[in-house]
Amino acid sequence: MTTPTVRRSRNQSGKSKEPEKAKSLLLAGRRFAAWAAEITLVVASGLIPFGIGVYANSRSDLNRVPLNPVLIVTQRAIARPLALPVSYGIPNVAWPTNILWTIALLAPVTLSWWQLYLLAKTGSTIPKRWLKVRVVNQQGKPPGLGAVVIREGVGRWTVPISIAYLLWRYSFAFPNLGLFTFLSLLMIVGEGIGLPSRQGRRALHDQLAGTYTIDGLLPRNKQIQSAGGNDQAEEWQEGDEELAAAQTNQSPNLWRRIQQNPNLILFGVGLTSMTAVLATLIGTQVYIQIQQSQRATKQINSQQFLELIKPLSPNSGATNEQRQTAILAIGGLNDPQSIKFLADLLVSETNPSLLDTIQQALTTVGTQAIPELKNKNQFLVSELESVGSTATEERELRQGRLQRNQGTINKILSVYSGKTEGVDLSSTQLGQSGTPGSSFFNLVLDNIDLSGVKLKSANLNQASLKGSRFRGVGEDGRWDTYDDAIADLSQAQLQQANLTDANLSRVLMNRTDLSRATLNKANLSNARLFEAKLNSTQLVGANLQNAVLEKASLTGADLGDANLNEANLYAARLGRVSAIGTQLSFANLTNTDWQGADLSGAYLDRANLSNANLSATRLTGAVLRSAQMENVNLQNADLSFADLRGANVAGADFKGAILAPSKQDPADQFVQTPDLGSVSAVVQGVDFSQAKNLDSKQLAYICTQGGIHPRCP
Repeated sequence: MTTPTVRRSRNQSGKSKEPEKAKSLLLAGRRFAAWAAEITLVVASGLIPFGIGVYANSRSDLNRVPLNPVLIVTQRAIARPLALPVSYGIPNVAWPTNILWTIALLAPVTLSWWQLYLLAKTGSTIPKRWLKVRVVNQQGKPPGLGAVVIREGVGRWTVPISIAYLLWRYSFAFPNLGLFTFLSLLMIVGEGIGLPSRQGRRALHDQLAGTYTIDGLLPRNKQIQSAGGNDQAEEWQEGDEELAAAQTNQSPNLWRRIQQNPNLILFGVGLTSMTAVLATLIGTQVYIQIQQSQRATKQINSQQFLELIKPLSPNSGATNEQRQTAILAIGGLNDPQSIKFLADLLVSETNPSLLDTIQQALTTVGTQAIPELKNKNQFLVSELESVGSTATEERELRQGRLQRNQGTINKILSVYSGKTEGVDLSSTQLGQSGTPGSSFFNLVLDNIDLSGVKLKSANLNQASLKGSRFRGVGEDGRWDTYDDAIADLSQAQLQQANLTDANLSRVLMNRTDLSRATLNKANLSNARLFEAKLNSTQLVGANLQNAVLEKASLTGADLGDANLNEANLYAARLGRVSAIGTQLSFANLTNTDWQGADLSGAYLDRANLSNANLSATRLTGAVLRSAQMENVNLQNADLSFADLRGANVAGADFKGAILAPSKQDPADQFVQTPDLGSVSAVVQGVDFSQAKNLDSKQLAYICTQGGIHPRCP
């Protein structure tokens, strides 16, 4: 192969050394500027519609729809490699947000491919064309789509980001995304600088693709000749001396080397084929051996099983001790046949001592017995429902069978604490059904690790789950990563359940019934409680930060000192709630109904209360700084000592609202009003121009305390 060179006199070379260096630095600056402009265009094409979508989602006057499934799949695909927390369920967003976020996903992809196409066909993207930078191959022509994909997709992005990812994933920095971003930028910049060569620098992506970045500002008609004596000149429309000089010592790129040596392809294909055949033969032999071993084990277990069940037949004449020994031995087989037999025996046996032994055997089997016990549980529930609610001997018999089944499941979950990930108890009856005389079993799993258990639509009414954990760190041993073991309690019945100090962080609890449950000091941060029922629930001191309580019902609940900062309570029902000292900063409270609630001393700074109903509420000493209160209903609300500085009260209805501070009753010491500095600062600077139904007394107070209204003197 011949490589092109530039004919240049010795004197000319010496004189042009300094100008060439200056031009090289100028080209490097324009290359970086063009690259930065390309990245900015791609990022902006996604960030702009995403930001507008976030704003649209904060509006309360827009209909809400489920998030686009494509966005859900994309989110989870990104979350797994970056170890982001898993997000279960499909959230609801404003309808324009769905469209805008889909655009935010598609626009960067479309723009990136468009830039790649331009680079392949013309040698320049729009920013490169503006800054007079071109990318060409060794013949001085546009590189083509294949070379551009290798240059940009492999060399510029895949290689450096892969190195950064491996360094981040297997180092102390994991799962800190900030450090991963820093490492990625460092690797991308380092790759772009290139390795020093004798006549210039050439980045890895250019070396892989066999391309050169040239200066489009240089004069046309530069002549390049081949080193093999070919005197025929090849004219470039826009040349670059550094390109020709660099080509002198460049080895062919990988693709060109393969083209020149077809034998390499044949050797590679042959080697791959031989490896595949050998792997297939070995894999087949291993599979055959495993199958034979499994069949032999199954046959041995079957023979043992048949021998062990003989003493359990009614006419065997075996003693209780012999039967107990046989039952425990059957549990030791730990195969589907023995598990099913023990689950059936648990229902049919009446001898108390043998029942205890059967439970012990099933507990020895462990969580593998849960599927069979779940099936039996559902069958027993349907049987119990079929006999009606009348107290009869038949009903008591079936109820006893169900209770034995429930007790066995309870014992297995207790013994195998922390090993319940993936255990499926969906639609299982483990609590009170609510029907008189239906079941008297109480599930007790205090301080148990139930991470990852599936209890969707399960009945856990009146269960005691104090201090239990429904979320674990997963295999990587770190919180808030994709492999966290998180339980599913969606649509479960937990009426009057005791979940004090329980860890329910990030747990899926959509449409779960937690009426009259106790959740004091429970951790519900980032939990999903969409349309959940929390009527008369005790949530004193609970952590609900960033929780989703959209359209949830909390009527009569006690939220005293609870942390609901940044929580989403869109359209939630909170009538007669006790929220004394509750933290609701930055919370989304649009369209919420707080009628008759007590929000004394609550922190609502920067919360969004647009279109909320706060009629007849007690807001004494509440902090409402910079809150969005557009069109809020404050009729007959008590706002004495409330801090409204910076709040937007346009369209708010103040009919009958109490603004003037009243003297605090010394006996009412449980209400701690925040230090406002002075009473005159409560409404100072607040614009009441568009507020509704302000009477003369309210206006007088507003004007004397520094508020703004057209009728103020």
